Amino acid sequence: MDLHITGKNALVMASSSGLGKAIAKELAAEGANVMLTSRNKDKLEAAKADIETVAKGKVSYVIADMTDARSIETLVETTRSKFGKINMLVNNSGGPTAGKFEDLTDADWQKAFDLTLLGYVRVTRAVLPDLKETKGRILNNASSSIKQPIDGLLLSNAFRMGIQGLSKTLARELGPDGILVNTIGAGRIQTDRIDSLDETRSEKQGVPLEDIKRRFEENIPVGRYGTPEEFAKLAAFLVSYANTYVSGQAILVDGAMIETY
Repeated sequence: MDLHITGKNALVMASSSGLGKAIAKELAAEGANVMLTSRNKDKLEAAKADIETVAKGKVSYVIADMTDARSIETLVETTRSKFGKINMLVNNSGGPTAGKFEDLTDADWQKAFDLTLLGYVRVTRAVLPDLKETKGRILNNASSSIKQPIDGLLLSNAFRMGIQGLSKTLARELGPDGILVNTIGAGRIQTDRIDSLDETRSEKQGVPLEDIKRRFEENIPVGRYGTPEEFAKLAAFLVSYANTYVSGQAILVDGAMIETY
């Protein structure tokens, strides 16, 4: 399928590794100019080098902190100066601290809010003038927890639902400007974040890591964890110009793991 993004410009947040990098790589392979960003220069350089092996457009990066308003403004300004007006925005962030209600402090809540929700708001606000001109696309990465809470991940459960509320509202407010906005959520996709969570469960429960993974796989009808590349294919379509009418939706990539509608 032609995604109609050759020569168009994409800003992908938290894209030095994991799902963000996979999305950036898919968009670059389809011909988009892609701006990568994270706080880690070494990871960004490695990601850029890897993505350039398949890229049909330009790939660049800016070191930025999603919790810092000025850093976000600089990121967006630099993206414009390198590529031109932004067509596609992928909001993404690392996961907040794991824990149950009684484990979490005010500082944990504030940090999670700044990263997971306010960061999305700030980036969207900064990019919005471009998107109105380009009739652009916004994709907000969340989690399967927008459909079914995940035990031990209270902060993610709370703020990912906020992302979905933001997406749905923006889809309605910005539809008249030709902007499409969607949320995508991952189930058990094999990333460093999922590996870390599995390792933590293994340590706390005193059982082998292989047993933790097997338990999850038994609850996934497809029978396995997904890959970042599988996730990225849907993400790339949703944020592309091949998508002309899907907006305001929350779509999971989870192998039918989540039982709710």
